[in-house]
Amino acid sequence: MNDLGTPVLDNHLHLDPDHGRGIEAVKDFVRSGGTHLFVVNKPSWLLGVEAESGGDFREVFETTIDVVARANEVLPGRAWPVLGVHPGLVSKLVDDRGYAPADARDLMQAGLEVASEYAAEGSAIALKSGRPHYDVSDDVWDASNAVLRRALELGAETGCAVQLHTEGTDDLTDVAEWAESAGLAPERVVKHYAGGKLAGVTPSVMSEKERLEVAIERGEPFLMETDFVDDPNRPGAVMGPKTVPRRVSWMQEQGHDEGIRTAHITTPEMVYGVNTVETLSR
Repeated sequence: MNDLGTPVLDNHLHLDPDHGRGIEAVKDFVRSGGTHLFVVNKPSWLLGVEAESGGDFREVFETTIDVVARANEVLPGRAWPVLGVHPGLVSKLVDDRGYAPADARDLMQAGLEVASEYAAEGSAIALKSGRPHYDVSDDVWDASNAVLRRALELGAETGCAVQLHTEGTDDLTDVAEWAESAGLAPERVVKHYAGGKLAGVTPSVMSEKERLEVAIERGEPFLMETDFVDDPNRPGAVMGPKTVPRRVSWMQEQGHDEGIRTAHITTPEMVYGVNTVETLSR
């Protein structure tokens, strides 16, 4: 057990073993009291992959699976891969590479279908999808929502959770309804980079004290994250790997033991089916 006496999970960060800090960032996390990680593959284009077919995403996914295996040698708990297609790819395809929105949709859905193969065999804990957080044309928005809905269907088919990158909002009841119709429980859909308050799906709260206070006060399920991007050109972006353990320490000082239990034990079990206590082995 770490000095904090509880599992400490960062629900969404990236590790880049080739260009970024990779395992050194994991060691910082561990030294600060961190135990568990959900490692999301970096956007494909940031790893130099210009995908033309679903299979082209395998290189991205394998990079993440490999770095998770190395992280598991360092962590007192466990790391798991979250694999999928970043919703910002639609703009790279349409604006930079001349794809029609429908063709971009088809390619991104094909990438998600490959990711779901890893989820089905247990190599990934969740899928990653979403829709742009910036203004796009109606055709691109519709294509993006079709990709998101396919991710929800694949989550239902494989029995895994889905992490979403979306516009800034505190209401995703539309997505919750899509999840229900696809056969996926809405609480197993996670909005990454969330504020402390969110309707419809489970928030993964950016670990700023103000946002966490809102989440704790609500008393609803939530997760904590940094969205650490592991980019040497953007050190510490979005938040550094030490942040979640430091916030857990602060929560302990504030007497928020129930909030800690919610974010690091009960919500991970509800959403992903993982037991962060039993997987804390040393």
